[in-house]
Amino acid sequence: PQPEGEEGDRLFSYWQTIGRGHRVEVPREMAEPIQQLTRNNQPQDREMVPFAQISQKKKCDQVLYEKRRYEKAKWACVNLDEGNYEQATCLGFMKLMRYICGQNSSGLYLGMTLPIVTIVRTNQSRSELLSTVTVAYHLPGQFQDQIPQPSVADIQIEEWPANIVYTSSIMGSLTFT
Repeated sequence: PQPEGEEGDRLFSYWQTIGRGHRVEVPREMAEPIQQLTRNNQPQDREMVPFAQISQKKKCDQVLYEKRRYEKAKWACVNLDEGNYEQATCLGFMKLMRYICGQNSSGLYLGMTLPIVTIVRTNQSRSELLSTVTVAYHLPGQFQDQIPQPSVADIQIEEWPANIVYTSSIMGSLTFT
């Protein structure tokens, strides 16, 4: 079903404007997932990916990065090679959004988890970024054992091992040239 009325149209138009800023066309079939995700986008509705903070590096009371331990978990992943980081992450998130919003074997809205992870790879000498990125969604706790299967082949369910990760928050747009 498509969202009805002015509110749905305004919301879809807003996402199209954001998409154009990233040189991504937001297709009309995204209207319902956009509305569903927006309806369920209250802070209390979002599940944070569980982690244990190991350490933190600060400068002038600003957190530069954190060292975290994430436990073994299942993730829905999309690999894209769009040649442009912003386009790849936007298109990857749209695919995951459809999965989250019911295009899965259960037909259920799965719930939003944060953060959505983007994996960027480098060449062997680590001197250049590769054009392939992975956009990943942590399956909510209630679906870790009984995973709703994606309706499309480009979403793969992966079990990631426990890992130590260095994280940093980035505000605004990120571009690579």
